[in-house]
Amino acid sequence: MEPSVSVQSGRIDIAAVTAELALSGDVGGVVTFAGYCRSEDGKLAALELEHYPGMAEKEIGRIAKQAAERWPLLAAKVIHRYGKIAPGEEIVLVACASAHRAAAFEAAEFLMDFLKSRAPFWKREHLIDGTVGGWVEAKHEDDTALERWR
Repeated sequence: MEPSVSVQSGRIDIAAVTAELALSGDVGGVVTFAGYCRSEDGKLAALELEHYPGMAEKEIGRIAKQAAERWPLLAAKVIHRYGKIAPGEEIVLVACASAHRAAAFEAAEFLMDFLKSRAPFWKREHLIDGTVGGWVEAKHEDDTALERWR
């Protein structure tokens, strides 16, 4: 099974991805996680995400292959957006299909822990008042979450 990775500026059709993965063989379940842009209590106009084209896909693909080797997945798809993303819009989708739910849940969580702490994306806040914030620093708890998979 070769995981699918996409880095794109456009919106993610979560229902279509879920339906696609459900047809990936003798699927017992598809686990999806969609991460959304928050408004930060009404302060945020948009979150800007930048990446190095080619590098981001390669690194996400590398970790997705690790997930496919570690768990008995029938299919896996990771879609991550870049550009300016408005509050309420999806930023990322991780979807894993397996014959059994435990593998799908664990693989999806593994992939998200990697994406939150190691994926090569940079985030900057654009505030409602028109100011542009600095680049958002990684959170210690995201690094801690990743450690449990080692």
